[in-house]
Amino acid sequence: MTVPDFHVVLLATGGTISSRSSHAGGAVASDTGEQVFKALGSPVSHPVRVLDVFQKGSYLLTFEDMLRICATIKEVLKDPKVLGVVVTHGTDTMEESAYLADLLHSDERPVVFTGSQRAADSATPDGPDNLARAIAVAGSKDGRGKGVMVHFAGAIFPAAGVRKSQTLRLDAFANPDFGVLGQVSAQGEVAMAGTGGRLDALPLPQAGGGSPRVDLVAAYPGADSTLMHAALEAGAEGIVLQGTGSGNANASICSEVAAAVASGVVVVTSTRVDAGPVVPIYGAGGGGEDLRAAGAISSGHLRPSQSLILLTLLLRTNSDRDRITEIFTQRGRPPEPSA
Repeated sequence: MTVPDFHVVLLATGGTISSRSSHAGGAVASDTGEQVFKALGSPVSHPVRVLDVFQKGSYLLTFEDMLRICATIKEVLKDPKVLGVVVTHGTDTMEESAYLADLLHSDERPVVFTGSQRAADSATPDGPDNLARAIAVAGSKDGRGKGVMVHFAGAIFPAAGVRKSQTLRLDAFANPDFGVLGQVSAQGEVAMAGTGGRLDALPLPQAGGGSPRVDLVAAYPGADSTLMHAALEAGAEGIVLQGTGSGNANASICSEVAAAVASGVVVVTSTRVDAGPVVPIYGAGGGGEDLRAAGAISSGHLRPSQSLILLTLLLRTNSDRDRITEIFTQRGRPPEPSA
């Protein structure tokens, strides 16, 4: 394959955009990156070189799989002829992989995650249009300096704060707190409105180091400390508590948090609420102020999925509790609006 002079690299990882109906029942990620790219059927904004990373539904991915995507992004960006990178990925955990890639991304060139809600063999697949527009963003000058982005249905989101907000609708993603960076038309015209302010990249862990166990535990009416205790017994080094409201739980969970922190486990409080910050307000038997006093770290505006990714990365790179608190304070704060 002849490598074009200046080009966009397409990294294919599977997902619905590569899925077709199987004889066993249900859609399965099966198309290669070249097949996904050829499904476009029309010229794109920039020349493209295709690389396969793996073929998986994103609900099957591990933290190690996500690190593999990130390492491949760094590797292809060593080539100065690469304008940017597109990653085709399943929507289920796109918010985790894109956020991890953003945490580790130190290059000015854009990285754009995209995918589809409809399988490749559906009557009206949305993957080709999403991919064509993502290629336009990845190769554009306007995309530079914006970090890692998620493109879906014409909307361009920063990776931080993005989340899947619809199970089936084509406009599958939203970013209530960190906003929208811009739009891209069906003709590939990119219009960026957001600032896309960048923080320094975190170090990429070495391959094969093994990831610490980090569990997600939910607070809900009537919950006790059983699930959190089970996570600790299983060897969790970190726990993300999905609190209610502005980051609340109850007395039983709060006591377990205090015991976990005393034993050296890092606990981060997030929330199940769609938007707004985690703020320690309530102190009546397990509210957010009690959790803070017990040693839990606030996730700020980061939701449980991305809090878990950030905590896992920081523990993987041997960050101490003070450093973890500092990073969550920085990363959990949306960028200031431009003047």
